[in-house]
Amino acid sequence: MLGLELVVVLGVCVLVSSVAAGRLRVAAPALLVVCGAVLGFVPALESVTLPPEAMLLIFLPALLYWESLTTSLREVRSNLRVIVLTSTVLVIATAAAIAWVGHALGLPWGPAWVLGAALAPTDATAVAAIARGLPRRTTTIIKAESLINDGTALVIYGIAVAVTVGEAQYSAGLVGWRFLLSYAGGAAAGLLCAWLVVLVRRRLDNPVQESVVSVLTPFAAFLAAEVVHGSGVIAVVVAGLTLSQIGPRLVRADARQQSEAFWRLSTFLLNGSLFVLIGLQAHGAVRALDGPEVLAAFGTIGLVALTVVGSRVVWSYTTPYIIRALDRRPQQRARRVGARQRMVTTAAGFRGAVSLAAALAVPETTASGAPFPFRGEIILITSGVVVLTLVVQSLLLPVIVRASHLPEDTALDEELRLAQSTASEEAYEALPRLADEVGVSDVVYKRVLAEYDHHLEVIRSAANGDEEATQAEAEYAALRLELIAHKRATVVRLRDERAIDDIVLRTVQARLDVEEVRLSRREVED
Repeated sequence: MLGLELVVVLGVCVLVSSVAAGRLRVAAPALLVVCGAVLGFVPALESVTLPPEAMLLIFLPALLYWESLTTSLREVRSNLRVIVLTSTVLVIATAAAIAWVGHALGLPWGPAWVLGAALAPTDATAVAAIARGLPRRTTTIIKAESLINDGTALVIYGIAVAVTVGEAQYSAGLVGWRFLLSYAGGAAAGLLCAWLVVLVRRRLDNPVQESVVSVLTPFAAFLAAEVVHGSGVIAVVVAGLTLSQIGPRLVRADARQQSEAFWRLSTFLLNGSLFVLIGLQAHGAVRALDGPEVLAAFGTIGLVALTVVGSRVVWSYTTPYIIRALDRRPQQRARRVGARQRMVTTAAGFRGAVSLAAALAVPETTASGAPFPFRGEIILITSGVVVLTLVVQSLLLPVIVRASHLPEDTALDEELRLAQSTASEEAYEALPRLADEVGVSDVVYKRVLAEYDHHLEVIRSAANGDEEATQAEAEYAALRLELIAHKRATVVRLRDERAIDDIVLRTVQARLDVEEVRLSRREVED
């Protein structure tokens, strides 16, 4: 029964924390982690842990895939240098700094590097949940960094674990080969998976079947990469970014609507559950210690957390100036970000479930059969740093955003207006030709022509700031929504009177829902 009880508890925590976060204006992950820590006092939940296999093979592919599908590839390309440097060089530098601090605190170099590799990457799920509402460029850089840097950190982690357990000897050649195989193998697996998905989806015309393919895609990409010893993280991200470009031409509207609804709900629940489990795991790690050990552990956690944050601060306020000295092209100068605005990307380096899963995945014994040195300390420090950075940084980020005075990002609204107006105008121009091709009557042609005339008038009025036309369109949408509600009530009454069947009710209701969603979105946009 514990499994069912845990599902209910996790669902309640996610729901309550989400509602409370909106009303208290606090980041939901912070509340979820606190909920998990509080749940650790419940005796029935003391044995609950976050299995590393579940995180690395179930949670991570799904979450990374959705984030990569919703990331702007254009912005990734335009900020590629920053993203590559932060997802590779910064990760290596952070891991080295943490390893040095861990060694100074008493850890041998092997376990110290394992700790550093576990805590080096930022977490895509935490970034996506907390860093919302930021300018598009800032959000893209942070998200893309967190999507890719897991691959770099897991390579360092694999080498550090293999050397510590005695399965490999450190060498520059080993490190270079592992990185090459990880990135090249992962990218190839992701591209291959995306190509196969395109072939399959072109032969399907059922939205449910297409949604099944969508669900299988990240796991297939991750598996393909693991088979060739590449990075599953890179494979999922490459597959997602590739399909984000092909999907609009390939996927039908009903299949896309169904898949997006599934991914939004499932990733919301997975994200929330992970943060609760992180809190539970941190509580369990602390519970295993006595009084003096707890104080010593908190001191160590604090020092390592400062190292994690400090490494990012040093990076943010040194590398930009080096790049400026080396690259003085006009387009580079136009993209420069001030020191105050870099505070945001510095504070958004959250650690999350990937770090904790890596720590929990440390083997219990070495190749000789001896216990893995300092395994318990690695799990404890990682758990503490993850919780500390999530809670503290998520609380400070809104303050830092306000203090940084980020410029208002109007580009997205301008591009949205451009897309809507251009698409409508070109459709209007093509209307006579399309009417001839379809073979519609003159009555139908004039009806559609009138609708598009009105639609273009509304778009142009909104662009010109005509408040009267905008208000009239809002009133029109409100009236249509009231009529839809009345029609729905009528259909429900007919079902209650047994004049129609539930199947008929659901069919009519689905059509009304589509129209209601369309009108509601237009009302919000206007």
